[in-house]
Amino acid sequence: MSSELSICLLGFGEVGQTLAEDLASKGVALSAWDILFADKASEASKAAGSLRKGENAHDAVKDADIVISAVTAAQTLAAAESVAGALKPGAIFLDLNSASPGVKTRAAELINAAGGRYVESAVMSPIGPKRIACPMLFGGPHAEDFLPRAHELGFTGAKIFSTEYGKASAAKMCRSVVVKGVEALLTESLLTARHYGVEDTVVASLSDLFPGPEWETLSGYMISRALEHGKRRAEEMREVAKTVEEAGLSPLMSSACAERQDLSAAYRYALDNKSLPDMLDAILNGRSAERRL
Repeated sequence: MSSELSICLLGFGEVGQTLAEDLASKGVALSAWDILFADKASEASKAAGSLRKGENAHDAVKDADIVISAVTAAQTLAAAESVAGALKPGAIFLDLNSASPGVKTRAAELINAAGGRYVESAVMSPIGPKRIACPMLFGGPHAEDFLPRAHELGFTGAKIFSTEYGKASAAKMCRSVVVKGVEALLTESLLTARHYGVEDTVVASLSDLFPGPEWETLSGYMISRALEHGKRRAEEMREVAKTVEEAGLSPLMSSACAERQDLSAAYRYALDNKSLPDMLDAILNGRSAERRL
């Protein structure tokens, strides 16, 4: 890979840091911008290390051939707005964020009007296991031209989904209704069951009704994801609710899920407990937290 290729990571949380590590081996010039860089003691600032950190968003992207946006869901459009006036002509803007089709379409219009080339992406699994190679759906009229370069950079799980903006996001958002919804349902169900001392019976009945998964292990994993990433998941579920509304439906389940995910984030300390019963007890005993589940 030519060292002349310049890539800017817009957002330096879990996804941005993972991509930075994987792209470093490709011989590209990397820069990054995150609003948390203003605080030198922040996790984002510490994780960036010697990576070139922009003075601001414009400075970070000014020389970039590819800008990869990996911010929180609620900041999707703001991130695009923050750099539109500084993009190199023809620069690829790869949007990995979990936002509604309407938001993605507006971001695309903004970037393309500024001379960039917007590529929609829907990340269809957690970033951790396969990292840069995790499954992604690319969308929009510039996606096909960018795909070979994306594969060279390590995005080997990426594939073309649609030439129309919003389709890839719609697939991701509809998937999240189920995935994040199950997390919220298990959290509410098993916390209540633990209070009454019937969680073993509930887990066993799930195994009878839905054979296949090891429900105690799965429940522990899914509840822990809500505890660890509840704030980010709540933002995503509000984008899911927008997606449902954009389809002319009432987002009853998605809105409730967003609230449950938001509440879960206050109990992140319960992750110190490895067993499901101990994790549930830690949450139930968390009387000093600001809000109770």
